[in-house]
Amino acid sequence: MITVGMNYQLIAGKETIFENAFRQVVAAMQDMEGHQKTHLFRDIDNPQAYLIVSEWNSRDAFDDFIRSDRFRKVTNWGTEQVLAARPVHEVYEK
Repeated sequence: MITVGMNYQLIAGKETIFENAFRQVVAAMQDMEGHQKTHLFRDIDNPQAYLIVSEWNSRDAFDDFIRSDRFRKVTNWGTEQVLAARPVHEVYEK
């Protein structure tokens, strides 16, 4: 089992676009092999800072999802110019 922390810093005013895309990502994850659960957190002191915490059966299952067409179809950070910086992903293994 692994837990993945995905940290995102947004451009101000892009929060709704990001949150709507997150809903689509979670919907896409629901029937992905190895996905357990995912939650979105927002920093109360920095409203453009988000953390997604996702639990997976294995690193391979998470990597397969990130590389999948399904993931690419629901994320458009570049075209929407949503992110202020490159996302930082951290993987924690049990």
